[in-house]
Amino acid sequence: MRMLFRRLSHIGLLLCVALGGSACGEKKTELGEGGSVVAGSAGPQGPRNAARELLRCDSPMATVALAESPHGYATGGYNLPTSPVPLIKLMVQQSGCFRVMDRGAGLRGTVQESELRESGVLRPNSTVAKGRGYEAQYTLTPSLTFSESDAGRGLAGIMGMIPVLRDLAGLIGLAEQVKFKEAQTALLLSDNETTEQVAAATGAARTTDLGIGGIMIGRLGGASGAGWSNTNEAKVVAAAFLDTHNALVEQVRALQAKPLPPPVPSR
Repeated sequence: MRMLFRRLSHIGLLLCVALGGSACGEKKTELGEGGSVVAGSAGPQGPRNAARELLRCDSPMATVALAESPHGYATGGYNLPTSPVPLIKLMVQQSGCFRVMDRGAGLRGTVQESELRESGVLRPNSTVAKGRGYEAQYTLTPSLTFSESDAGRGLAGIMGMIPVLRDLAGLIGLAEQVKFKEAQTALLLSDNETTEQVAAATGAARTTDLGIGGIMIGRLGGASGAGWSNTNEAKVVAAAFLDTHNALVEQVRALQAKPLPPPVPSR
């Protein structure tokens, strides 16, 4: 196996030299590549380039705000660099089950603009005024309940106990490079009027990092090409939240719709 990869690398080097070396080692930026299973956009024109697996509602049934997990998102060897809440907001808006109310940076910006208007800094006819905000009828709280960044440590040992597999040259060494990355997440939906938790769901995702070929196999995506020899754990968590979101949507569809504020003006 190592000889095969060595030969392939030599062939690539010869092709590079034969082509004049202009592209050897050249770094390129490819728009739209990379990222996670949560992608695309949402807005007045509807969802764009959303994951095929994302379940959707025919129309929004209420307004919702997302709350940060009070316990953070560091567990089982995962230490997410940022909160997954922005990705969950995108999924919720793409699915069309709720209209999302911003209670984070957007709300702080609104409060700041209101204070500037009251202090006389803004123009007299400013559109930022009191009493125009929309209420969040529900609160959605995400949580990372379980994660494991190297769940396949014992695979080589198990294979070593099987004579047929143990005698295959290089197979044990290959197995030592296999790592399973797993994550389980939860979403809790509470009614802000009654404080009752009306729906809850969990979901999970797993990737198999082969370490040499860069093939990632997951519950949601099948085989997804090269470049995963250093799998980003955050992508596994994003996939788990997508799975959790789909489970929650199945419950949300049974809820009775609440009165909604006017739609966002569009051209």
